[in-house]
Amino acid sequence: MSIQQKINVKKVCLLVVAVVLVVATAYLSLTPSQNEQTAHNEIESTTPVATSEVTPEALVASATQVQAKPEPAPIPQPVVDVFSGKIGKGATASTILNKWLSKADVYQLASATDKAFRLTKLRRGRPYRVVTTDGEFTRFEYEIDNDQYLSVAKTEDGFAAERKDIKYDVITERVYGVITSSLYEALTATGEKASLAVRIGDIFGWEIDFIRDIRKNDNFTVVVEKRFREGKFQGYGDILAARFVNQGNEHEGYYMKDKDGFTQYYTAEGKNLRRAFLKAPLKFTRISSKYTNRRLHPILKTYRPHHGVDYAAPRGTPVSAIGNGKVIKVARSRGAGKYVKIRHSNGYESAYLHLNRFAKGMRVGKKVKQGQTIAYVGSTGLSTGPHLDFRMRKNGKYINPTRATNPRAPKATKAQIVILKEKAKLLNPSKTAQTPKQVVENAA
Repeated sequence: MSIQQKINVKKVCLLVVAVVLVVATAYLSLTPSQNEQTAHNEIESTTPVATSEVTPEALVASATQVQAKPEPAPIPQPVVDVFSGKIGKGATASTILNKWLSKADVYQLASATDKAFRLTKLRRGRPYRVVTTDGEFTRFEYEIDNDQYLSVAKTEDGFAAERKDIKYDVITERVYGVITSSLYEALTATGEKASLAVRIGDIFGWEIDFIRDIRKNDNFTVVVEKRFREGKFQGYGDILAARFVNQGNEHEGYYMKDKDGFTQYYTAEGKNLRRAFLKAPLKFTRISSKYTNRRLHPILKTYRPHHGVDYAAPRGTPVSAIGNGKVIKVARSRGAGKYVKIRHSNGYESAYLHLNRFAKGMRVGKKVKQGQTIAYVGSTGLSTGPHLDFRMRKNGKYINPTRATNPRAPKATKAQIVILKEKAKLLNPSKTAQTPKQVVENAA
């Protein structure tokens, strides 16, 4: 072979090597999908096998195509702030809310509360809260009393207001004490608040004179609800059962609502501990005119019946309903001036004449409870000075209020007596293994 022929052979070999390198490079540059399609075609054109081999080149090609997905950004959470305080002297809805609302918005908010609770009635010292979301006003809350609060929320249409019940953590406890000098001292000695003594006095006030009748070694037992918020004591709820042993005489009372929704205390046999009427509808200085069938009228100068008792009292003295009942008249006449009439159970009616003004919300059909303020002493109508002309009727006939029998309030119903007998277990732990709370739940 000549030198020229050898050179030609080398050129051919180099050309073949170059072609092989180009083909290999082209194969490696194929995308994973193309490699997969090629492999798929090859598998379809050959006899199936149990396993398949993945070349290192294919793994490298696939790895280059995998990209790490970025983590999604966290969704920002709204920032809720609560601003708490108590109504200060001279504070109004505007002075409280002007930090978040315009005057027009405050006016709209106040208008929305009229039916639930007028914001003109905000009382000094009562708690309130303003809730904001991301700095924007969301809700205003005001504690009307210890049982309910006003909630005014901002909506797409303006503001929505409603009364809501305050949520308490309630526990039921049995409290026992022995009198050494007074009921107040006996209660505080047990670690309880003196306000509980007032509640016990209200229950047994018709049975026991807590000023004259109390003796050393008298004792009491009460089963009472205690209310807590955020772990802090917030006062007493209902007294579910109470016993007072006075000079050896045992008195018991059990909590129950009557048919009109008023709180009553009954014996286990259903006898009401409360009398039907107060001894007088107001605190008075003296009786200026008595009940009589013939009296010289101080203005008309004629003799006529005076079927009432005149109680002399300063103008503006509160007048109380003598018993539970329903208002049947709120009016004014030439002789009686402004007056209120109330219908009670068992055919009794009471009337309150010559009033200066009526209590707020007083209207025909309204249910009132014993001791509730219904009006204020005045001198309207044919009157020579501030006083209350108080009258009573039984089955349509006038009776002397100072001599009228004072019956007990209505008894419990038969169905209620069954529940009352169950509640009697509250005061006798030895008769049951249940806790006071369990007895209450079973009696409900």
